[in-house]
Amino acid sequence: MITRRNIRVKIMQTLYSLEAQDNQKTGDAQRILQKHFDQSGQLLIYLIFFLTELARYAETDSLRRSSKHLPSELDKNVNTKLAGNQLLWKILEQESYQKIVKKYKPELNDHADMVRKLYLELRDTDVYRTYISENSRDRKPEKEILEYIFNDFLLPNEAFESHLEEIFPNWGDDAEMMQKLVSGYLNKTTAFNFEEIVSPDKALFARELLSAVLEKKEVTMELIRPKLKNWDADRIATLDMIFMQMGVCEFLFFETIPPKVTINEYIDLAKDYSTPLSGQFVNGILDNIHKDLVTENKMHKVNFKTS
Repeated sequence: MITRRNIRVKIMQTLYSLEAQDNQKTGDAQRILQKHFDQSGQLLIYLIFFLTELARYAETDSLRRSSKHLPSELDKNVNTKLAGNQLLWKILEQESYQKIVKKYKPELNDHADMVRKLYLELRDTDVYRTYISENSRDRKPEKEILEYIFNDFLLPNEAFESHLEEIFPNWGDDAEMMQKLVSGYLNKTTAFNFEEIVSPDKALFARELLSAVLEKKEVTMELIRPKLKNWDADRIATLDMIFMQMGVCEFLFFETIPPKVTINEYIDLAKDYSTPLSGQFVNGILDNIHKDLVTENKMHKVNFKTS
């Protein structure tokens, strides 16, 4: 499901939105965060939905070609094996999938032309031709063709990526995670819970980290300000400040997360989302704060609600 790294990204985005709105209300923050999680859920469902629509288009293509005024022999004998893929129908008949599709209604997105375009491209690939040339319905090739379509055909396709970006502003942030989630789902469809995109322990981590950053801002800034030296705190990149506040909160209030893990996570996030020098800057500040906390014997992590 959603990783802690992705959770940190969504918390960062939530905090950045609040900064822009000059709004520090915890209740509003939690609603914004939940909206980010809902968007990830909608994206996941759409990816699986699109994959099933693409596979089922084999039958649509067959009907379309056979109904021509003067269909050729080739038009009359289009191979529809993909539309009957056993894993495909296992997905379509899965109660939890049907329920989540009914909730999010992915079919309302404008997808028909893209499905047709990509199916026609898929039809010309060697992998697809090999698949339909074999008469067997063995479980392994049935799964492998869907994995190929998603991982090796759809994701690298620029038109499909543009299509996703138009519908889902979170695609760029969620792409890597979505690839893992869909691949995991294709391997174990029955073990997947669409109602639990964020596991309970990670949901709790998300809520508490967001609340800690908002409610303990003065505590974290007391540790951050002395490390800024000649830097004007008001001129530091907003994202850098958010990452440092999140990191310090993890130092102080989240006992299951090793400080080294925290530092490395925020170095990577700063590099990916802030300025070219942000990774080095955030690393230096967090590392110095951590050393001071250890030296002063203040690394006694406690729940922020009781501190």
